[in-house]
Amino acid sequence: MRRLSARGRGETHRVASPLELFFDLCFVVAIAQAGVGLVHAVVEGHAGEGILNYAMLFFAIWWAWMNFTWFASAYDNDDALYRVVTLLQMAGVLVLAAGVSRAFEDHEFLAVWLGYAIMRLALIAQWLRVARSTEGAERTMALRYVFGVLLCQVGWLGLLVLPEGGRPWVFLVMAVLEMCVPPFAERDHPTSWHPHHIAERYGLFTIIVLGETIAAATVAVKSGIDEHDALGELLPIAAGGLLIIFAAWWIYFVVPIHGHLRSNRQAFLWGYGHYLVFASAAAIGAGLEVAVEQAVGKAHISTLAASAAVTLPTALYLLTVWLLHSRYFKVGIAQQLVLPVTALLVICCTFLGDWAVFAAGMVAG
Repeated sequence: MRRLSARGRGETHRVASPLELFFDLCFVVAIAQAGVGLVHAVVEGHAGEGILNYAMLFFAIWWAWMNFTWFASAYDNDDALYRVVTLLQMAGVLVLAAGVSRAFEDHEFLAVWLGYAIMRLALIAQWLRVARSTEGAERTMALRYVFGVLLCQVGWLGLLVLPEGGRPWVFLVMAVLEMCVPPFAERDHPTSWHPHHIAERYGLFTIIVLGETIAAATVAVKSGIDEHDALGELLPIAAGGLLIIFAAWWIYFVVPIHGHLRSNRQAFLWGYGHYLVFASAAAIGAGLEVAVEQAVGKAHISTLAASAAVTLPTALYLLTVWLLHSRYFKVGIAQQLVLPVTALLVICCTFLGDWAVFAAGMVAG
């Protein structure tokens, strides 16, 4: 068995591996299920509850992906054991995805917790392998990850045993503790994650989320045309949605970010901030589905509420990408204000009735 030693941060031509791309595809299922749950909650008039459940479940999806991505950037040796353990993590993702709908509908988190546990135990096995292959500060760092991940997984049991009213508080506390594990583990010895590799991995996952958004919106439009013959009502939504998604892609990839990731502090803030990037991008697709269902009369909510389901996550996406990416490459107040002002104008489009989504797409594009 090969040692699981750290890869060099200065490696040239470091790109995502086929295994990493395969791993990412498993998350398409989980993201799609979370989006479906959000759509159903909003169209039934339970937007607040739906957003809360979506935030909790998307955190589980995102954090599991984060853990694998940063570990792989530092320690991917691609041997047989590494691949088998990664397969186990992929199985955990699918179990989690299978439990998303029940978590939304019945607030039953057993399947989600079990899938999460499978992924985390596999991650612990990887860190134990690092500890076995290293010594000194690096070994201490690996063991800190082992104990931190294990204790947090035990803490998530609160979602199963505590009353329903206390679960949002369990989520909040555990989410904070989860995000404290990497800074604690790496305070004496940072992992050798690769800036270009990390930037590429996040970019690829952004494309996957935007692709899921396109797929969800396409299915909704097709359903509206096939079942209600509402092409005229849906064309503005479809055109506006396409413009929004294309603008989201363009804004994210217009500048290279890997040169900004020079330290753990910068990288952690950037990486953690992507929770909002990914969650809002996926929520745009859910919002487009809501807008379609409202346009064909299947959603018992107002046009204003349906429009907000698209414009608010779009504005959040624009602001978050500006904070994480664009502002480092803007010169002068005028350039710095472009994305924040665009986000504000997108929110204003909410009040334009049936043309709100199209107007938001024109503003964002």
